[in-house]
Amino acid sequence: MLRFTPRQLARPASAIFNRARGCAVSVPHVPKSTEHTADVIQAQDENMGEPRFLECVKINFDKAASLLSVNPGLLEVIKACNSVLRISFPLRRDDGSIEVIKAYRAQHSHHFMPTKGGVRFSDKVDLQEVEALASLMTYKCAVLNVPFGGAKGGVAINPRDYSVRELERITRRYTVELHKYGFLGPGVDVPAPDVGTGAREMSWMKDTYTMLYGMHDLSSSGVVTGKAIAAGGIDGRTEATGLGVFMATKEFLDSDEFCTRHKISHGIAGKTVIVQGFGNVGYWAARFFAEAGAKIVGVVEYNSAVFCEGGLEVDALKAFQTETGSLKGFPGCDISCGEAEASRYMEKECDILVPAALEKSLNRTNAANIKAKIVAEGANGPTTPAAEEIMIGNGVVVLPDMLMNAGGVVVSYFEWVQNLQHVSFGRMTKRWEEKGKKSFIKALRKSGVEVDRGISHSIAEGATERDIVYSGLEDSMAAAVKNTLRTVKDRGVNYRMAAFINAIDRVEQASSQTASRASENACQACLSQASGDAFQACLWRAYRKLLGTLFMHAYQAFVGSPAMSVGAYQASGIKHRVPIKRLSGAAMSRDVCRSTAFVCRSTAFV
Repeated sequence: MLRFTPRQLARPASAIFNRARGCAVSVPHVPKSTEHTADVIQAQDENMGEPRFLECVKINFDKAASLLSVNPGLLEVIKACNSVLRISFPLRRDDGSIEVIKAYRAQHSHHFMPTKGGVRFSDKVDLQEVEALASLMTYKCAVLNVPFGGAKGGVAINPRDYSVRELERITRRYTVELHKYGFLGPGVDVPAPDVGTGAREMSWMKDTYTMLYGMHDLSSSGVVTGKAIAAGGIDGRTEATGLGVFMATKEFLDSDEFCTRHKISHGIAGKTVIVQGFGNVGYWAARFFAEAGAKIVGVVEYNSAVFCEGGLEVDALKAFQTETGSLKGFPGCDISCGEAEASRYMEKECDILVPAALEKSLNRTNAANIKAKIVAEGANGPTTPAAEEIMIGNGVVVLPDMLMNAGGVVVSYFEWVQNLQHVSFGRMTKRWEEKGKKSFIKALRKSGVEVDRGISHSIAEGATERDIVYSGLEDSMAAAVKNTLRTVKDRGVNYRMAAFINAIDRVEQASSQTASRASENACQACLSQASGDAFQACLWRAYRKLLGTLFMHAYQAFVGSPAMSVGAYQASGIKHRVPIKRLSGAAMSRDVCRSTAFVCRSTAFV
């Protein structure tokens, strides 16, 4: 992320452009791209012989990009991460000792603002993981047609090793650091819960931001989503990701085209399901599958697993896990085991496998053993490219994470909108709807139609906030599944490639229209100025619209504009392709305007 003061803008364009190319950045530990950290990122995971998570995402992106007729340079811009923040800060622990905490935040794409993405607390968090997750958020938002750019954050701690007071201090300091470097705000970057965080941490972040900076920001409650309802959250956000996994799977299984192609019976009812990861996403996905008539025959955690052919009672299993910290020993199951054998229970035969833990759970070491008919990815990046090829070769249908687990960001969008408008969904319409429905039922009875009073009461109820959230989520997931199925049919690709193609296409269209319009507006505004000082002021306004090196290129093009005085032009030492002696007055303005507009349009994504 580059920042310039008016004094810096007065420097020759060549000096500013050199700085923009990566010679320096204004914020410590903020590399412009992953190239800054290439020397510390290994391409291969030593344990599994698999690419690192970021490389896995790029491999899938490149496969999809090769099927599109998009400018290769633009594809590189879409793939690259725009801004990365790497920070460290001290923590005084409860015992008086001092520990250095490392944390990260990545903003992958600014084609829509604000950027959006979760914050995870995990001792496995590093820079490449955060960048990978941020890029997936961009594609996820694009697939679901949510107007956010992608972002992700993480703090490199194991939350189980810290007290609640210590976690609160870490969360609040992380919030301050994000805001300090311009990585936090309702219109800038909006975090959400992820692995190791939840409504509690989001409420701490919101409270910190509101108390320190919110006195001048009416929309400060929209700085994070996934908050507790009492802190400005929305009813339905907690279960949204797991519910989205269920809804998307249901949409696929309700599709005649999908079921015929893969020779799978219609519907959820009667299907057997194994869930890997029994946190927020896994639990809610299992619960909604069970309510729809599926049998949850297995649940796998990092330290234990249970299996029961007759089906597990989801709520009872969750209560047992909360009480004991493990699934082992759950009464009534056929098999329960500890950490050493837990992972192999993903390989049991079932209709649907839901990997809902961490990335690369399905890799080249276990992919050949997966016997599920469908893998519905609830986690981010649970399947490596090699594992996906193996499973597809064995007839397993892999439904991609950027579609399946996007329910969280969809409902986060609803929460963010609700925070900005300062009124909950349904509050102004619920009673009005009820009156209309009661009048309709009354009219039916007058015409002689018998309507049971018990049924009429439920029919006449107005939509609650949760009803509206569920309806909006279901519509969003259904539309995304429909688009994915269409792309699979039209292009003959697998479901992940179809989702990537749809995402890249949407980001490319949004970026092209936004950047082209901003570039042309900046050209016209700059050329209308009559002095060097006004010209620089216009450039400062343009910087707020244009991102990264777009502004640097625009500055180089504009610096030879006749809007500058001849003396300022000669003093700048910049040589322009249009000789100043050959043109004068309106002719010079017309030619320079034409050339600068061309440069802006051609470099808008560089």
